[in-house]
Amino acid sequence: MKRARSRGRRLRFDGWIAGVGTASGTRLVVGYWPGSPWGGFADVMVERADGHRVLLAPNTRVAEFVAGTYRFDEVTRCPVTVVPTPGRWQVTAGPLRLTFAPGRRDALGFALRAVPRRVASAPLWAAACDLPARWLLSGVRTRGSAGAGRREWYAALDHRVITAAHARWEGVDLGALRRVDPPVRFGFGSVPGRPSLTRVVSTVELPAGGE
Repeated sequence: MKRARSRGRRLRFDGWIAGVGTASGTRLVVGYWPGSPWGGFADVMVERADGHRVLLAPNTRVAEFVAGTYRFDEVTRCPVTVVPTPGRWQVTAGPLRLTFAPGRRDALGFALRAVPRRVASAPLWAAACDLPARWLLSGVRTRGSAGAGRREWYAALDHRVITAAHARWEGVDLGALRRVDPPVRFGFGSVPGRPSLTRVVSTVELPAGGE
């Protein structure tokens, strides 16, 4: 008889993920988490054109947890501020200055909003959505192994296309808005190729006995 997997502690992060590409080849993934086990925070994952992956995190706790869940070549602790407004989001994180404009809710966003939050946040729903997500959105996955024996699944609750963005790194313009191509390689999946802002609940299950 197959032994049941022991369930560890689950940490839930409630917020938004924005993914944008730039003409320079740098791709940016912003996590804005008003609801988390540690209060509200934001972080930024950066992959340069040469494949170098950087995490910008606001404190040691977030840096250690995110770096233990995903893969980076460099971790920088710095203030990370996200100011969301209906027409423009502003992100300041160490060397990065980013502004982007979310457009109206698209067809995918309306479809996601039709799913009750309790259903969307369940592991079985994430498993059911994983294959369709791979077919429809290249690089996207809704569940997977998250490093250090952790499991993670995403519940997408809304979706808006990003219509404009401007990013600078250490004062250098990263170029016009482009697709997130190639997909980013921080974990088991990427953000959608089309620049977008997605409302999500991310659940990370620690291994039994984990911190």
